[in-house]
Amino acid sequence: MKNNNFFFLAILFVLSGTTAFSQKYKTASDTVKLNKEYVEISEDVADLTNKLNTAQGKLPGYQNKASEAVSDAHQTAIKSSEQSSKAIDGDVGDARKANRKAKKALRDAKDVEDAKDEVKDQDRKISRLNSQLQKKQKKLEELESMRSAIRNLPPQ
Repeated sequence: MKNNNFFFLAILFVLSGTTAFSQKYKTASDTVKLNKEYVEISEDVADLTNKLNTAQGKLPGYQNKASEAVSDAHQTAIKSSEQSSKAIDGDVGDARKANRKAKKALRDAKDVEDAKDEVKDQDRKISRLNSQLQKKQKKLEELESMRSAIRNLPPQ
């Protein structure tokens, strides 16, 4: 049991030390490469931020569209129900009108599903962009720490 504890502690110590030695850019000569990657990642962050802001700006429009579709579908369903009631005591013309209104109610119900799917897709897109942005920002922080480590090196 003591050997297992010692073994796990040794592995933990080695693994915690590997992050310090896994720095990609270590010397002053690597500064050019570091700066190039830093600029690329910064541009990616700016692009992702722009896309995220655009997607978040479109979300209320999709939500309004979905709520309008729900309202329209509800009104169409009411009209279809009323026409169906008339068709029971009416003639063939009333039955045809009821059939048309029922089809319209079905189309409106499908529009509601489509609008809700658009909202879900936009939410997924926002979530994906947030995830990508966080990864890029983390990478930017790592590059910044490498940059400061290189600056703190003694002059040669």
